[in-house]
Amino acid sequence: MLQRVVHLKLQKQMTQLSIGDNAPNFSAKDQNGNSIALSQFAGKRVILFFYPKDNTPGCTVEACDLRDNYSDLKKRGFEIVGISADDEKSHLKFIEKFQLPFPLISDTDKAVIQAFGVWGPKKFMGREFDGIHRTTFVIDANGKIEAIITKVSTKDHAAQIIEHLGMA
Repeated sequence: MLQRVVHLKLQKQMTQLSIGDNAPNFSAKDQNGNSIALSQFAGKRVILFFYPKDNTPGCTVEACDLRDNYSDLKKRGFEIVGISADDEKSHLKFIEKFQLPFPLISDTDKAVIQAFGVWGPKKFMGREFDGIHRTTFVIDANGKIEAIITKVSTKDHAAQIIEHLGMA
């Protein structure tokens, strides 16, 4: 129980969205230049994961864990969509290199990233800068936020999502 309280405290620092809120609708381009809108997933549960950068160690591990568990997540009724500020060309290379079976949204203007409140100050190796906070939102079939994971376990993210939702 204490762990959940700590999680919610961290959640407030990263995003203003809360469990039960309507997820911000968006329309943005995927790796192939196709427009993807959250509204097109109406009636489906969506795992929307925000990550800092294609082809970096943590982001690659996270994306590959979701890839490796894709069939199980689909059987459980989830669609998966990744979002970063990388461009379409970078996403396409990332998908091809690691055979990712889900779309990656290119949010170079950070409109979706800011709508979900995952852009802000970060520290890495003693350096401060603005960037994407690795965060996953699970959105239910009615477009409401079902879960927010701010402490992402990159190597076990699929299991973390399933456990967080009490589906283990």
